[in-house]
Amino acid sequence: MYHFIGIKGAGMSALAVIMKQLGFKVTGSDLAKHFFTERGLIENNIEFFEYNENNIKEGMTIIKGASIEETNEELIKARSLGLEIINYEEMLSILTRKFKTICVAGCHGKTTTTTMIAHVFDRIKGINYLIGDGTGWANKDNEFFVLESCEYRRHFLEYLPYYAVIVNIDLDHVDYYKDIDDIRSAYEEYANASTKMIIANGDDENVRKMNVKKEIAYFGINENNNVRAINIEYTSQGTNFDVEVNNIPYGHFELPIFGIHQVYDALATISVCYYENLPSHQVSKYFSSFVGAKRRFTETFVGENVIIDDYGHHPNEVKATINAIRQKYPDKLIISIFQPHTFTRTKEFASELAEELDKVDASYILNIHPARERQEDYPDVTRDIIISKMHNGYPIEITDADILNKYENAVFIFMSPNDVSKLEQDLIKLKGEN
Repeated sequence: MYHFIGIKGAGMSALAVIMKQLGFKVTGSDLAKHFFTERGLIENNIEFFEYNENNIKEGMTIIKGASIEETNEELIKARSLGLEIINYEEMLSILTRKFKTICVAGCHGKTTTTTMIAHVFDRIKGINYLIGDGTGWANKDNEFFVLESCEYRRHFLEYLPYYAVIVNIDLDHVDYYKDIDDIRSAYEEYANASTKMIIANGDDENVRKMNVKKEIAYFGINENNNVRAINIEYTSQGTNFDVEVNNIPYGHFELPIFGIHQVYDALATISVCYYENLPSHQVSKYFSSFVGAKRRFTETFVGENVIIDDYGHHPNEVKATINAIRQKYPDKLIISIFQPHTFTRTKEFASELAEELDKVDASYILNIHPARERQEDYPDVTRDIIISKMHNGYPIEITDADILNKYENAVFIFMSPNDVSKLEQDLIKLKGEN
């Protein structure tokens, strides 16, 4: 039996579902607080409990979530019983060696790209998948496994990629990586671990600087790429383009996606499909029904207003999301509600965040979500270091939906990796009453 300590985490819940579907007995524990990931656990008949040392029994194998500290009472009990304890990344590493694993890495876009690959492959030949939005699925008879592979603390170096996909390389996780050279070195090591080939964004300057030793195929828009999008057309209904592979036509694609960043995500997916010899007409067919990843441009419509929930927290993600909104909703006001994520990231990117958030009609900034950090270690880092650099930036609290209600015929974009659903739901309720 596998017992997951911290089972409600997005990655942990998805892994628990995969293990259950592969035929293992699975239980788990977490805080009593409700998380959106509970639905998948319940649908797969996985029992989970509030943390209690009595949940730990002889004979269990423990899967430990990344956020679990040594003071956790269940972890203490497991160690006292001498149980085998496996970290989340270590368990994933074991699974990557059982399938042809498509690892998807990148500072932005890896969730959407992983979801795209899962969506298309699953409908053509079947695939197991673990996506960072809490989605997991497995069938022991599937040959392939697609895995969102996070670069934080070099976690993705645990995995064995068949395909090592790189959507982009950018400076992030500045609490761990020293600089862009440091993060690029991690991507080089990840890429060179691939057993078949590397598929990477050839329009990304940092990708092109990598020192790679394995076969690599580049995707992008520029002429020096192997897999290239041409004749790109952006409309309020989506994005259309043709694809050439080594200057030979591969297919035409009409996708319900918005923004150049999602063209790159699609090209990464198309590249994997091409090198696995999937027919272009089938790839195109199933792309047309792609609806996106959870918490990635998820829309709710209330009258003439649109409420969008998005995971974006890096300046480049904010920029890409705002540009996508302008493509889809050119005639509406754009109101952003942004929660900075971690003190180190806020300190590093305050000017860039302010610049991008100032490009909409009004931006409201929530208090910083600390994640793994503590405010006392960063006493001078607050949301004000962003707001002070803006012309139309304002503070807002999670209970202040009434402040937003004055805007009509607007797109409200909520951006945060943290759960800001209370503010979203309160606004939806107010708009429904108008």
